[in-house]
Amino acid sequence: MLATIDHQSPAFRPVHPPVPKGEDACFQRNAQSVASYRCEVAEHRWVNDRYKYLKLSAPADLASATRPGQFYQLKCPTTNDLQPFLLRPMSVYGVGPEAGTIEFLYNVTGTGTHALASLPVGGAMDIVGPLGNTFTLPPGDERIMVVARGVGLATMAPLLRQAASMGIAITAVMSARAPKDLMRDEFLRGAEADVHCVYDSDGSSSVEAMDTLVRRLLGERHHDAVYTCGSHRVLMLLQRILADHPGTRGEVAMEQRMACGMGVCLSCVRLFNREGDKQFLRVCREGPVFPIGDVVGEVEFG
Repeated sequence: MLATIDHQSPAFRPVHPPVPKGEDACFQRNAQSVASYRCEVAEHRWVNDRYKYLKLSAPADLASATRPGQFYQLKCPTTNDLQPFLLRPMSVYGVGPEAGTIEFLYNVTGTGTHALASLPVGGAMDIVGPLGNTFTLPPGDERIMVVARGVGLATMAPLLRQAASMGIAITAVMSARAPKDLMRDEFLRGAEADVHCVYDSDGSSSVEAMDTLVRRLLGERHHDAVYTCGSHRVLMLLQRILADHPGTRGEVAMEQRMACGMGVCLSCVRLFNREGDKQFLRVCREGPVFPIGDVVGEVEFG
């Protein structure tokens, strides 16, 4: 089956946002390449008993248009028992080497992902993107740290590949429930890194143990930046640690439930510290990547 760009469905029309100003410039730059695509399922298999790998082929150059940290909205199939209504946001796990190839790694946990897991090789899938901003990775950086847990590694895998291609040294702290859940090879994908694995099963992933580990690693060698995704407790831990390392940047790719993925429905707003003031921002549009220090951990609504 040949993949074709789907411009027929009103739900998947290309997005043409207004000319941006200020901080919207980044979004606009990325939004210029946003479109809907009908892809062919080239590969779809279990990685372990929780995570599945999906490889799609599109008739467009997604590889050069997609940046680390961005995501796509996926239209999950419907089955006799499962009828997911909304598109599902999913971080990009990889692109290329062919221009139209794009990869996702996902945890089969809800209605949408259970329906998605039924998609056969050779079938068709509609996706919309790329959406959102990207990780910051300046050419002058010499060493970075990534702290990954669970399926959050899928979001940061492209960042590792980019850092490795730029000759930037990598420290990777990988966390999982147990060794069988750790997808080390799937995360590194051939990139060289100083890897430290921690687990819930032996207590090495506890907040106290990770606090000691990350502080030791940052103390031994300067890191230009620390990146994370997914785990709230890891995010809060890094926020505290990086307060003691002002020379190290911190960025997080936020995971948040959302509907439109384009800044319209406001279902993904979170509270952030921005320029000395607290502001509600849309994770899909102003993010999903934010400075770690900007995230407000707890919000009380009166």
